Amino acid sequence: MLRLIVGNAIASVRSDEASAEEAILNAAVHGWYEGDVQGEDDCPGCDFRGQLPKPSNRS
Repeated sequence: MLRLIVGNAIASVRSDEASAEEAILNAAVHGWYEGDVQGEDDCPGCDFRGQLPKPSNRS
């Protein structure tokens, strides 16, 4: 997916559809979105934000 996003950004700059700044911003947004989608796929229903929980020593 990253290869596709970067390839689209390069193509849009080469064809003068977007400036380098616009292409980078677009690629960053799409990369973030795809990462979010992958996270949801890997852990459906998770609502985690922040630090990982510390291991508990409870038995």
